[in-house]
Amino acid sequence: MLILSRKPGESIIIDGRIVVKIVRLDGDLVKLGIDAPPEIAVHRQEVYDEIQRNNQDALVNEGLALPRLSPQKSPPQSSKDKSTLAASPSPRNPDHSA
Repeated sequence: MLILSRKPGESIIIDGRIVVKIVRLDGDLVKLGIDAPPEIAVHRQEVYDEIQRNNQDALVNEGLALPRLSPQKSPPQSSKDKSTLAASPSPRNPDHSA
């Protein structure tokens, strides 16, 4: 573990993409600002631990029943849509013609 001393307003850079800035000190409380790319998840430790527990429970309890979905009716197609569909081959079976 790397231990650094920083003053309010100072930052550290991680991997050239993540900036951790000391925003403010309130007694024993340190306020941090974290700037990271959107594809990098940033969580408090307790939130991360809860996510990991939930993911593990989902793997272990895969036999849980899921709610049944009722079939949904497709919205009516215009005559233009129907003619376009009839003229083009099916994407699932390119040899099939309507």
